[in-house]
This record gives sequence, C-alpha cells and structure tokens, in this order.
Amino acid sequence: MPKLLVYADYTADGLHGLLQEGAATRVQAVRKAVESLGGQLEAFYWSFSDHHVVGIVDVPDNAAAAGLSLAIMQSGQVRVHSTPLLTAAEVDAGIMRGAQYRPPGG
Repeated sequence: MPKLLVYADYTADGLHGLLQEGAATRVQAVRKAVESLGGQLEAFYWSFSDHHVVGIVDVPDNAAAAGLSLAIMQSGQVRVHSTPLLTAAEVDAGIMRGAQYRPPGG
C-alpha cells in the first residue's frame, strides 16, 4: 500500500472549527475518511511549524490518495499537501529499471 506524508494547513474558518470541536475530534474525522477509502491512518501530529498538521497515511492506490485530498480540500477549510514515501526496496527497484536519461547539454 502506498504510504504518504501529509501536511495540512487550516484556513481561518478551519481553525475556528478546530477550536470549537477540539483536536481529538479532527483526528477521528481524518481516521474515518482514510478508512472509508480502505486506508489506514498511521500517525497524526499537530505542529508549530509551517504546517498545522503532519500525518502519515497508507492508502490502497493513488486514486484513493486523490479522493482523500479532494474530499478534505473541498471544504475550503483545510489545504492538503501529500508526499509519497518510498522504502529502500522501492528505490532499489527504481534503480534497477535503468531509466535512460540524457542531461541538458550532455
């Protein structure tokens, strides 16, 4: 199952809702959304960095990842950024494919 590092940023309206409902409620809402697509929420952390939330999710495929992201962002209260996470074995498999590439000017 693909693993994603997910960053989320609340808008002002989203932060207002967070303050009303509490953080644990938002974690459960995200867990339910991920599980509804056949995935699993591995980690969910609040942060004082450039992003309000950092999480790790496992999803069945890229279509599920897109569906999750779009479902969350359509609210207009949260912006989502996802980064695929690869294991060493996956990177080695990519290396073994031997992509043919010519650099600019090369």
